[in-house]
Amino acid sequence: MDNVLKLDAEILAATGCTAEVVVGCRDIQAALAFYVDGLGFRVDTIFPAESPEVAVLRGYGIRLRLDPAAMSTVNLRLSVEDIVGIGGPAVLTAPDGSTVELVDAHPPIVLPPIDQSFVLERASDEAAWTVGRAGMRYRDLIPGRQGGRFVASHIHVPTAGPVPDYVHYHQVRFQMIFCYRGWTRLVYEDQGQPFIMHAGDCVLQPPTIRHRVLESSANLEVIEIGCPALHETHADPDMTLPTVVDAPDRLFGGQRFVFHQASTATWESDAPGWERRRAGLREATSGLAEASVIRPDHGLTGPARTMESHAGEFLFDFVLDGTMTLERSERPPQPLRKGDSFVMPAGDQFARVEASKDLELLEVTLPG
Repeated sequence: MDNVLKLDAEILAATGCTAEVVVGCRDIQAALAFYVDGLGFRVDTIFPAESPEVAVLRGYGIRLRLDPAAMSTVNLRLSVEDIVGIGGPAVLTAPDGSTVELVDAHPPIVLPPIDQSFVLERASDEAAWTVGRAGMRYRDLIPGRQGGRFVASHIHVPTAGPVPDYVHYHQVRFQMIFCYRGWTRLVYEDQGQPFIMHAGDCVLQPPTIRHRVLESSANLEVIEIGCPALHETHADPDMTLPTVVDAPDRLFGGQRFVFHQASTATWESDAPGWERRRAGLREATSGLAEASVIRPDHGLTGPARTMESHAGEFLFDFVLDGTMTLERSERPPQPLRKGDSFVMPAGDQFARVEASKDLELLEVTLPG
């Protein structure tokens, strides 16, 4: 370990240092024809003048050092805005074996085939928690991912204060965040000034909307649900939030941003003995998804003991408060309490019974 140089990123940045990707190159003229004439890189440095052997090229946000002393080949990816205009994706091979992939800068979201299954996660399983970035704790609520189609996370931020986040966006089909406990302050592209999301509130994050988490209370807990399970997150250092423009009806990927506030929402009658507080995601997503909080109707005798099923691709329940029993056809009943959750596959008969008076469930469905 004595020969490991301990670097300070701030000192390095202050010196104005630059980075280069070193590429093996035996024939400098052939390489220049490939990278400069063929791909549009430009020459920054070349030497010796009388018989060039080494060249430093710049283009597309990177620097390449073509050097005969290097034995390595590399694989470069160039993201192309108009991939159709150049004839589609392609792989080019440089004279010394390095490859350059031309890929779509905005690839379509790939949805893996859904593999629906019943999932029951218990809040009491402390081993299910893992520590992620910035000390945040994560609990995976759908370990099998329903074939890779959905991810649901219970996220816990133990300490109060600023959140080490940055302006970013997600390449998703659907994504929402429900505040379970505590509060957090966020800001979104074209949605005005930063705002605070309290327990019971939720947001719909449309595809590619830029946003940033600014701070949180101690012991903040949120439920985050996304589709597909594996999706890309991109930083956007060039955007400053809040934006000057305020456009609450703007569409992002065909969806509209939603900030649902529990304090101003209304309850409506639902299935016999139940009432529901809708978040308005169905309208904002053109029917793709909906999120609701459901509870026993306090004006009635309680939920009817009625078996039900669904025909959609996703039904997820998280117990926000109280207790209940989940009954399924020809299977043992499952008592549920605060923090438990389940995913019910399409076609399975089930009933929510023995609901306590303080029971509240977060329900998320696709379609809405």
